[in-house]
Formats: sequence, structure tokens, C-alpha cells
Amino acid sequence: MSWLSRLLSNRADVSSLDTALRETLTQWHMLPAPDLNKSHFETRYVVVNTEATGANVARDRLLSVAAIAINRELVVSADSLYASLEPDPATALTNLLSFVGNDPVVVFNSAFNRKMLEHAFSQQLGIDPEWTWIDLYWVLGELFPVMPAQGARLAEWMRLFDIETFQRHHALGDAFAIAQLMLAVQSKARSRGIYTPSSLSELEQRIRREAAQ
Repeated sequence: MSWLSRLLSNRADVSSLDTALRETLTQWHMLPAPDLNKSHFETRYVVVNTEATGANVARDRLLSVAAIAINRELVVSADSLYASLEPDPATALTNLLSFVGNDPVVVFNSAFNRKMLEHAFSQQLGIDPEWTWIDLYWVLGELFPVMPAQGARLAEWMRLFDIETFQRHHALGDAFAIAQLMLAVQSKARSRGIYTPSSLSELEQRIRREAAQ
């Protein structure tokens, strides 16, 4: 059985997946693994954010997804995606897969955003993208110790850096704010000798281990 056949067998309604969607998923699956040892400047990061009916991962459902690229350490507003999961969640999620590719994914609060997305991918497409996730919730407090190491909300970081966006509590609006925070992280990380997505991810994992002790 091929990978696509196994993928389709996990879907509740296989007949709803049209040819174009199948082709997009096939192209995504064939992407090469990312080079996480390139510099920040050479890396296309993708900020991903979600909007849901509430903050309970077990009970609430995903409403929309958004993504915006950071390329050559610039927020590329034109290189962005916003998609409502209604009325076609499979198409919205496939478009997100295609947009992100295998590039490193930046989020704020992966405990919510990542879990909501992984549940939706599994439920709608039967897959679990093996992306490299970088959670600014953990990284910001380490690089900018003027705030608590963990626990500061997105709004507090936005006030600290005087960041504005076109709409708060909107998936793409907050993604734009998170992208601007990522620019600050990249700049500060370089001063700490953290030059690549791999080293940034390792920093986050170290912070998480220390927090768990």
C-alpha cells in the first residue's frame, strides 16, 4: 500500500479528496528534508498561528489557520496565508502544508497551537508533519530576561517591543506580531552565537529541560 493510500484510508470521507488536493499532498510528501544548519539569513522561517473556538485543546475545535514567511530576515507580508477550516478543512490544511513545506515553523505557545494543528492534520488528512517547531514562548524569556522566563503572554511581549498589528486575536493578525518578535529573536540569538535553526531549537529544548527539573 502506498503512503497516499495509507493516508486516504485514515480519512472519514475519501471521496471528498479531489485530484488537485491529492497532487498537492504528493508534492509535499516528496519535499527534501530541510537544512537546519543554514544561517538565519539563509533560512525561510514560517510563523504559524491558529484561531479556535476556545483554549481547551481537548474540547475546542480549530476555526482558521494562518502563516506568514520570514525570508532573509524580513517579514514578507505578501508571502502569507489565511484559511478558514469551514467549509472544507482538508483543503485549508493541505494549503497550509504546501505553504510551509518543510521549513522551520515558529509559533507562540506550542502547547496550544501545535496540538490543535496536529490533531486537525491527523483527523482530516491522517498525517503528522515532522516539522521543526520553534516556540517563542520559551525562547523570548531566555534571550530577553527583562520578562519572566516563561509565562509572559503575547500581548506583554508586544508592549515591550512596541509591536502593533492590524487585528489582535485574529490568526493572521497575531501571526504578523509573532513574526516581528521572531526578528528580534534572530538578532539577539546571533549575539549569543546562535546562528541557525538547529541551534535555536536546541536552545529551546535546553530551556524546556531546565524548566522541567
